[in-house]
Amino acid sequence: MPPFLAIAIFLALALGVLFGVQFFLYVSIVRFFSIIDMANRLAVYVSTAFMPISFISASVLAALKENAFTKNFYVLSGVLLGIGANLFLASLAAWITIWALSFTSFLIPKPVIAGTYFFVAVIVSLYGVWNTSHPIVKRIDVTIPGLSDAWKGKRIVQLSDIHLGYVYQPEFMRHVASQVDALHPELVVITGDLFDGMDGELERSLDPLNDIRARKGIFFVNGNHETYFGLEKSFALLEKTSIRVLKDEVVDVDGLKIIGIGYPDRGEKKDVVGIVRALGSEWKGSPNILLYHSPTHIRGFKDAGVHLQLSGHTHKGQMFPFNLITKLVYNGHDYGLHRDGDYTLYTTNGVGTWGPSMRIGNRPEIVEITLQ
Repeated sequence: MPPFLAIAIFLALALGVLFGVQFFLYVSIVRFFSIIDMANRLAVYVSTAFMPISFISASVLAALKENAFTKNFYVLSGVLLGIGANLFLASLAAWITIWALSFTSFLIPKPVIAGTYFFVAVIVSLYGVWNTSHPIVKRIDVTIPGLSDAWKGKRIVQLSDIHLGYVYQPEFMRHVASQVDALHPELVVITGDLFDGMDGELERSLDPLNDIRARKGIFFVNGNHETYFGLEKSFALLEKTSIRVLKDEVVDVDGLKIIGIGYPDRGEKKDVVGIVRALGSEWKGSPNILLYHSPTHIRGFKDAGVHLQLSGHTHKGQMFPFNLITKLVYNGHDYGLHRDGDYTLYTTNGVGTWGPSMRIGNRPEIVEITLQ
């Protein structure tokens, strides 16, 4: 299938889902609160339609022109998109409750049921927005076969999916960098989607990364959002920092082999397992860590001899019920630590967000890995 056709189909499906959700929400509000007046119905329709339309419009405007209006509109639209999703779930829960109560003698007015669920949805949304700016440190221990004494007990920090741009700017990056630096890491790895795809104040946002005192350096592999933003632009920005970009290559860090494989560019058919195998003479038989943005090709990487794969990409769905979808799509590997013999995978849910500017059901995280 040609790439443009695949993109067109994806956009059509996405728009269909967004406006299907919007229409369901509109009909639900009208029926819950018995809104008969056409002017009021129109106001409800415009309000509910604005939530999906605003994010689409803001994304287009932000890509065309960067100014204070497009930046703030993009940030606001992400919050509205998340609120709309939660109001949809609240409406669904209200209808289920009304249906269930119809089999009982309890008579609770529809406005009371719906109003309660909508109130909870708004509170949960506000928490979700707060949650995005308060990443936690997730600590895990990983055993790597053949690890030298020089690395035993040492800490590596993994960052992923920060999405620097209009939403996550210099102040947020300074906060994250200070948390990382306080962990005194031996090594820092960034497993893709450092950039969101919008320009923003990216050079200023990257500056705090230079303040992280990682003894063995900071390494980066690109994710899918760097391909949207442009790989050349992304790499050019990173050249001005102390971060080393790995482009399908292996580096030896005091006997620990770091394999960095970039996420495929748009429309590119990339045999990532084949590339890892082709590089085998540089890393096989040594303790090694693979940096790859997506928690995929797991069987191939394990069979190739990879010891530890560090990935992100999924955001663990970011919000309920999308976590159920990512769990299904990635066969349960969308988050957390997974061991299989000498092979270990850790998928982080990341630091930042994309789309709805909120996290519900999981905390953004900085991952501290102690090697054993």
